[in-house]
Amino acid sequence: MSDKTKDKILTVATKLFGRYGFNKTSMDEIAKIARKAKGSLYYHFHSKEILFTEVVKRELTNLQTILNKISKNKEMLAVEKLKQYIVVRMDTIANAVNYNETVRADFFEHYDFIDDLRENIDNWEKTQLRIIIEQGIEEGVFKNPSDFDVALETIIMLLKGMELTYFLKDNPRKTNPPLEKVAEILINGVTR
Repeated sequence: MSDKTKDKILTVATKLFGRYGFNKTSMDEIAKIARKAKGSLYYHFHSKEILFTEVVKRELTNLQTILNKISKNKEMLAVEKLKQYIVVRMDTIANAVNYNETVRADFFEHYDFIDDLRENIDNWEKTQLRIIIEQGIEEGVFKNPSDFDVALETIIMLLKGMELTYFLKDNPRKTNPPLEKVAEILINGVTR
C-alpha cells in the first residue's frame, strides 16, 4: 500500500509541478489532488524539495533508459549513434518539463537541492559518450582526443548550453538550425 501511495503522490506532483512550477505548487495542493493526508506526503517526502527532486529524478531515469539503448546498441555505427544520442537526448529532455524548470531557473534562482542529481546525470552521460566515442575510434572515424576527460566535459557543456536556448523556444523541434544539423556540426568536431 505504501508504494501505491508514494507513486500516486509522485504522479500528482509531476503534473502539478509541470503545470504550475516548483514555487507555485504547494504540498497542500498535492495532498488534496492525490486525495492523501498531508502527513502521508511528509511521511514519504520530508519536504517539497525532496519531492521535487524525486519528480526530476524520474524524468532523468527515463532519459537514461532511452539513451542507454542508443549507447549500447551493437548494430549502430558510432557516427549514427552519436547523432541519434544528441537528437533523442534533446527531444526527451524537451518533454521533461520539471527538469526544464531547473534549467530555466538557473538564470533567476538556483535549485541547489538537485545539484547532486544533476552531477550524477552528467557523470553518467560522460560514461555513455565515452562508450560511443571509443567505438568511433575503433571504427576509425573519430579522433582519439589528447585529453578524453576534457573532450567529454566539452561535449556535456555544449549539450547543456543547447538546453536553455532549445527549451525557451515555443516549439523546440523547430529550432533554427534544426537539431539534426547541430548534431552533425558537433560530430564533425570529433571525426577524422
